[in-house]
Amino acid sequence: MPQGSSQPAPRALRPGRPHRVAVIVDEGTNPFEVGVATELFGLPRPELGLPAPLYDVTLCAPTPRVRMNHGFFTLTNVAGLDAVDDADTLVVPGRPDNVVPRGPAVRDAIRRTHARGARVMSFCTGTFALAEAGVLDGRRATTHWGWVDSFRALHPAVVLEPDVLFIDEGDLLTAAGSAAALDLGLHIWRRDHGAEIANAVSRRLVFAAHRDGGQKQFVERPVPDVPDESLGPLLVWAQERLGDPLTVADLAAHAAVSPATLHRRFRAQLGTTPLTWLNGERVALACRLIERGEARLDVVAARSGLGTAANLRARLHRETGLSPSAYRRRFGPASGEPLRT
Repeated sequence: MPQGSSQPAPRALRPGRPHRVAVIVDEGTNPFEVGVATELFGLPRPELGLPAPLYDVTLCAPTPRVRMNHGFFTLTNVAGLDAVDDADTLVVPGRPDNVVPRGPAVRDAIRRTHARGARVMSFCTGTFALAEAGVLDGRRATTHWGWVDSFRALHPAVVLEPDVLFIDEGDLLTAAGSAAALDLGLHIWRRDHGAEIANAVSRRLVFAAHRDGGQKQFVERPVPDVPDESLGPLLVWAQERLGDPLTVADLAAHAAVSPATLHRRFRAQLGTTPLTWLNGERVALACRLIERGEARLDVVAARSGLGTAANLRARLHRETGLSPSAYRRRFGPASGEPLRT
């Protein structure tokens, strides 16, 4: 997959209480990434209509007062690093001075959180901290494209993949940049709670639930020389017709452009191809149909435009790491009937 996920089976959440997320706020941490963590996992989500929050966030630091990047502000009354010991997920944001190692207390907090089986994830250059703690040796990871050479020089034992938005290794997850932290965060929502809930959160954030592109597009061509027309109307039109036998030629014809021009616009605006986007939308629709209770695989495949139950199985497993039956057991109705062909 373009975002670099190996898609292991989702980590089971503890029933009866919110999933606890600890965010390490070290000296010089980037405020944006702390904001992403608190926005995604710490704020109420009224759009979900649930009686209780699904996540509970704690900011923790080596000291009670933490000066943020460039001294924009100082956080006070922050919890100590012992807060990581009860966390189900640990988030490590980045900071600009990555060639300077984190302190021993931060490295130890990361190591012991990972050692007891909790999920550990980094945003942007927070990958350096995970590598300094030794938890990434021999594992796949990503970081911001501007720090690739420095990272490889400092941490040659890590299998760095610089052209993706995030990497999901199951217990270790890394996001390429500050904005890619949103991609990884929504991936966590999707992995923990299914496509329907993740889509509701993404709509509230006004951010795509699944960007298929990699960060390479931002390195090579940050801004198109001539801005293309928005793909928004075309995407809405296609999303309303996913069950139809749509082709790339159909999309191009509706947009009144050539297939080559359409391909160029998708690459520039979404970082992916029209066909990859179309297949991703069809899988997302199939997930929603299963979550809503549709138990017939052939119906899910037909209504989502995936055609056959075999194609549905293959594409769903590629996206989620789960078979349709396993996906339904995790995210479908509690009293729903088993999936059948």
